[in-house]
Amino acid sequence: MAKVEREEAHGSKRKTGKDLNGRQKAAIFLVTIGSEISAEIFKYLREDEIETITFEIARLETIEPEQKDAILQEFQELMLANQFISTGGIDYARELLEKALGNQKAVDIINRLTSSLQVRPFDFIRRTDPAHLLNFIQQEHPQTIALILAYLEPNKASVILQNLPNEVQSDVARRIATMDRTSPEVLREVERVLEKKLSTLSSEDYTAAGGVPSIVEILNLVDRASEKQIIESLEDEDPELAEEIKKRMFVFEDIVMLDDKAIQKVMREVDGQELAKALKSVDQDVQDKIFKNMSKRAGSMLKEDMEFMGPVRLKDVEEAQQKIVSIIRRLEDAGEIVVSRVGEDELVV
Repeated sequence: MAKVEREEAHGSKRKTGKDLNGRQKAAIFLVTIGSEISAEIFKYLREDEIETITFEIARLETIEPEQKDAILQEFQELMLANQFISTGGIDYARELLEKALGNQKAVDIINRLTSSLQVRPFDFIRRTDPAHLLNFIQQEHPQTIALILAYLEPNKASVILQNLPNEVQSDVARRIATMDRTSPEVLREVERVLEKKLSTLSSEDYTAAGGVPSIVEILNLVDRASEKQIIESLEDEDPELAEEIKKRMFVFEDIVMLDDKAIQKVMREVDGQELAKALKSVDQDVQDKIFKNMSKRAGSMLKEDMEFMGPVRLKDVEEAQQKIVSIIRRLEDAGEIVVSRVGEDELVV
């Protein structure tokens, strides 16, 4: 009888999902989904976060089914809200959540997310069709266009960039590549000119957008003719910037996009020692693609070179990879090989 009373007293003090803090919920969630998936999640956490959650896991005793279900439900709702926000912004997410979960629940979830979420500027145009947006902004100053494209998803930005007049394309590309940080005041002014407003502005911190990685990601998605025209114009206006962009346009790992015939052509122009260095730090699928297009004897020799080469500085590996990338780009420009690009037609003439 006393045992039952103790158990009932203990149970009455057991925390529900609402009573738990974030660390405790995270611990229960990770235990629930199992060690294999939890280990993958840990790869994306900082050491102090792992230590904190591990401590909470160690403190866990039993997890009630109702408690587990409540936390899994909460996780699902938060992920759903995040998906809606990334798709169409805060207002869009609130609208869909209200339909799915009711008004109060939607408000609670949105408030919890936006307390730590910074919504990117120009959030209001994320669901706008690129063709409509093009008509809306193409008469704007190139710097204004560059600012907007820098905050757009690369696939949308590429559609707009390749449809701008030729004389504007390279100017906009250059401005994106050299853009660093933009103050909130400038962002607000651009939005005022466009007669739009931000959905939220969660902080007054300067926001980073643009830069060489941004224009590279966009150029990788435009058609080859537009890419070539933009690069050639940049070479005339700013050779150093053009070279930096070209270096990043095709990374060594993209070699898997080449067909077998193209890889064989590239390999005929690559020094064996450089290739051995280049393969030192790549994924297995890249190595497999290379070895597949070599004779058994040449493949064996390459593997021996890699084995007896020993440790190689990352800088040397990257330099070797860049030399091979330069060969690939030269062969492509000469029309001797074809590099597949996302969004391009597969027709080859």
